[in-house]
Amino acid sequence: MKSRTAAPDPQPAARPDVAEDEHVTGTRLTGAVVVSIHVCAIVLGTAALYLAKPLILPIIIGLLIALTLIPIVRWLERCGIPTGLSAIALVLLLALTVGSGMYLLSAPVTEWVQRAPTIGRQVEDKLSRLRDSVEAVTEATQTVEDLTNATADPQVQEVVIKETGFLSSATSILWSALTTIGIALVLVLFLLGSGDMIYEKIVRVLPTFHDKKTAVSIVHDIEASISHYLLTITLINAGLGVAIGLAMWAIGLPTPYLWGLGATFLNFLPFIGAITGVGLVAVVALISFDSLSYAILAPLVYFGLTALEGNIVTPLVLGRRLELNTVAIFIGVAFWGWVWGLVGVLIAVPLLVVVKRCCDHLPSWSTLGEFLSLTPPKSEVEAQQEEPDLNPVAKT
Repeated sequence: MKSRTAAPDPQPAARPDVAEDEHVTGTRLTGAVVVSIHVCAIVLGTAALYLAKPLILPIIIGLLIALTLIPIVRWLERCGIPTGLSAIALVLLLALTVGSGMYLLSAPVTEWVQRAPTIGRQVEDKLSRLRDSVEAVTEATQTVEDLTNATADPQVQEVVIKETGFLSSATSILWSALTTIGIALVLVLFLLGSGDMIYEKIVRVLPTFHDKKTAVSIVHDIEASISHYLLTITLINAGLGVAIGLAMWAIGLPTPYLWGLGATFLNFLPFIGAITGVGLVAVVALISFDSLSYAILAPLVYFGLTALEGNIVTPLVLGRRLELNTVAIFIGVAFWGWVWGLVGVLIAVPLLVVVKRCCDHLPSWSTLGEFLSLTPPKSEVEAQQEEPDLNPVAKT
């Protein structure tokens, strides 16, 4: 009698929908982990930038200045001037320019600050038609304060915190600014004097030929873009300052050279600079001229010249290659202003230019590059057609 062996039960067929659900779930988990990592990296990086401001800020400023001046150093080197000598001369010229500007602005700015209470009273007299509304608000505020003091416990002592004086705060800010400028200029001197050491280090350190080519392309492009952008913007702002100074002189505003210099420096601050300049000119014109209609002329001329520069001159001179999205500029200015204050606003656009040039060469950053730019980023075909010379000597 034959023994029957029970056949093994067949394995249940795998359900495609179950496998698909498991695959989707695993993908979602992986995506969530990746997003969490990116969010943590952004938060930690922002905290590091904020807390390490005294260390990182001079380095960033020094790098931007060095990238601006490197083409000039190479041109002087081709003319027979040694790299070290040209680096020292450029740094000294830059320090002399900054020092001269601060010296020329110090006396009139100090005078206007001392006259601030008088200016406030004069502006109040000029705007006497709004005095009734202001007095009504003041009386309401005083009434609320009286009611609050009346219901307060008389046995509770009021603690008043004495704030730091204006002179002490101004001295601290000035010393911090001078320290940052000094460290940045020393770093610029070392970077310019080292020549093409950075390019040589990049070529030696990176492992593959593709990485070397990509890195050198990025550095070349950043150097050309930053130098072209900052030098061009400086010349445009200087021309705007001359135009505003002459316009204020023609109108009859006091110290027209001050408004010219102020417009030159303020125009480096996107959005904030023009608004600040218009406001300051409006206040001074209001107390300088008897006619209210004539006093409005000065801020209108200031606004018109800055609008002409921002909407016509700068786009025509720079072209669309370095033109950035206005929304991206606003977000960048707000972010760097929050992290590093006024200096962050000053260097926000150059940093965006650096990020944009990196996005043009890195396919993984193409989405960010599309957001930053008004024109589409380079295609992979165009990027592959660019064959940078791996010779450390960069082409200007």
